[in-house]
Amino acid sequence: MKPLPELTAFLEGLPEPHILFDAQYRILAANAAYRREYSPERSVVGRCCYEVSHHFAVPCDQAGESCPLAQSRASGQRERVLHLHHTPHGEEYVNIELSPLPGPHGEPAFYVEKMEPLRVARGQPSAQGLIGRSEAFQRMLALVARVAPSRASVLLLGESGTGKELVARAIHEASPRAAKPLVAVDCSSLPENLFESELFGHERGAFTGAATARGGLVEAASGGTLFLDEVGDIPLPMQVKLLRLLETGTYRRVGSTELRHADIRVVSATHRDLDQMVADGRFREDLYYRLSTFPIQLPPLRERSGDVALLAPALLERVAAPRRLRLSQAALALLGTQDFPGNVRELRNLLERTALLCDGELIEPDHVRQAIATGRRPTARPGASPLPASRGTSDDLKSLERAALRETVVAHTGSRAELAQRLGISERSLYRKLKSLGL
Repeated sequence: MKPLPELTAFLEGLPEPHILFDAQYRILAANAAYRREYSPERSVVGRCCYEVSHHFAVPCDQAGESCPLAQSRASGQRERVLHLHHTPHGEEYVNIELSPLPGPHGEPAFYVEKMEPLRVARGQPSAQGLIGRSEAFQRMLALVARVAPSRASVLLLGESGTGKELVARAIHEASPRAAKPLVAVDCSSLPENLFESELFGHERGAFTGAATARGGLVEAASGGTLFLDEVGDIPLPMQVKLLRLLETGTYRRVGSTELRHADIRVVSATHRDLDQMVADGRFREDLYYRLSTFPIQLPPLRERSGDVALLAPALLERVAAPRRLRLSQAALALLGTQDFPGNVRELRNLLERTALLCDGELIEPDHVRQAIATGRRPTARPGASPLPASRGTSDDLKSLERAALRETVVAHTGSRAELAQRLGISERSLYRKLKSLGL
């Protein structure tokens, strides 16, 4: 059976990449947007969709990916998945929406696939955005892609350093509110007596020092997204005021009786166990349910197998600029053995120290070892042994630090000030360390 010419002509006029294919995955038609994006130099008609998009020799579900065609066959309905596609610009995350088209007897005869690139994430090293391709990362990203276009409140859960603010920004930038402000509120740093004023604003004379009227962060986020970071640190009396905003969409400035409307989308985040806090009476249950319409768990870096090799070059480019440093394969392998209890933030800090310890253009394992020894040391995963005593005692770590410092001092030919700058410590700290080593 051949598709109707009218259908092919309709797809050709659509701005997003679309293809039409049969039950055997063969592409029957592809519009101009698809050809430009995925195969500008070669015709795709007659080829299989998985060959063009993924460079696979077998269908997606046989190569470890989720296949929307297989899911549609099982459900008989439209299906959506997030895929990592090959493009002339490298690998990119793409939202796939597949719709079955019924034949004369009601059974699916053809399938239309619509593709929308998810610009906020990359499957390769990149200067900006979310980076990763591990299974845990892709599960999290698929949830981001689903919830971003909606108005639903999102609660980001995860350990410190997993990138909750970056994910909040990704949700905002992939939403219809992307052209409006994203306003972040660090709830842990706001004193209780200033929380209401900072969030809602105040009128002149509302309290001592309020010489002029001022709008709050809710007003600043009008039309956009309000990101409440560390929402678990909000004091109980203030939780009531936040709940009122979420329930009614209205608020009052401090010292005012005028009711104002808030046109905002709320994304919140915490590293705390809110379920336990609710059970202990330290967090309001009704507020918890208002915030967690769509909870997303961010995976720790130790569960993102292989992502360190993608993250490290990108983070190094950011922290070492304007220098152009590279990581050797051995240095990358060494980084990949670490657990990083501080997650991506700890990896970033380690790379910044490593860059300061490297005088050339290529970072080697010794530079990484020195950087680990001079800071908080990540623990190696079980079975990995590039660093001795990676789970050792405090004395072991001090011995390793002394050995690394001694090596660095012996090799250094410049001034003590230059050595302190290279190690990322003050001259006074360097003096104490040298004195303790008898150097």
